[in-house]
Amino acid sequence: MAKNRLAGTVVAITGGTRGIGRAIAERLLDEGARVAICGTTRQSVDAALEELAGRGELLGSVADVSKLEDVKRFVAATMAAWGRIDSFINNAGVGTFRAAADLTPEEWHRMIGVNLTGTYYCCHEILPIFKQQGSGDIVNISSLAGKNPFAGGSGYNASKFGLNGFSEAMMLDHRNDGVRVSYVMPGSVATQFGGSAHGSKPVETGEDWKIAPEDVADVVQMLLEMPRRTTISRVEIRPSRPAKK
Repeated sequence: MAKNRLAGTVVAITGGTRGIGRAIAERLLDEGARVAICGTTRQSVDAALEELAGRGELLGSVADVSKLEDVKRFVAATMAAWGRIDSFINNAGVGTFRAAADLTPEEWHRMIGVNLTGTYYCCHEILPIFKQQGSGDIVNISSLAGKNPFAGGSGYNASKFGLNGFSEAMMLDHRNDGVRVSYVMPGSVATQFGGSAHGSKPVETGEDWKIAPEDVADVVQMLLEMPRRTTISRVEIRPSRPAKK
């Protein structure tokens, strides 16, 4: 594929201040894309903007994707800055892991609200823009938990199973509008991941078997660089040599 195919394109990334989203932002900036990121706190957004300063054209917004008005502001700010959006990466995610009987309603609603409803909100706002432009890419960062249930994962599994189904149906709805929809299902990734967001940290001793966030960024770059005639609808990513139990 041609080099710098993404140069000058505009990419919006939710949960882009840390972890997988941050790795995607770094990769696409290095490819010459103009990148808008959002995070849930001003502190996290400002820190990312400072650390990525000079790497390329970058915009940061505070947004909780489970709130429609926050999503509207994020999309509007990106459009105001660059006049278009070419790709939207739904990466923001939360996870709380308990048996169904122990999972609180608040924890359930937070996971569904961010992982599933938040992705719907973002797609609902970006699809009319893509239809008007005649093209656009949506990449949803899901998880192998979206096809493989596990004990303690009732809420998280539900959100990711739903995200996968939503992604496939949305692809069928809008493929003839020039919109490509893909979803990526990583297994164990070397990030902090808990109740608030994908996080980032150095790989700790004993965790070097996990997928690196940069590996997921490689896949997202590949999806966006595919010729427009081709859609890769889903990608599964696993550690090559997982830790033995």
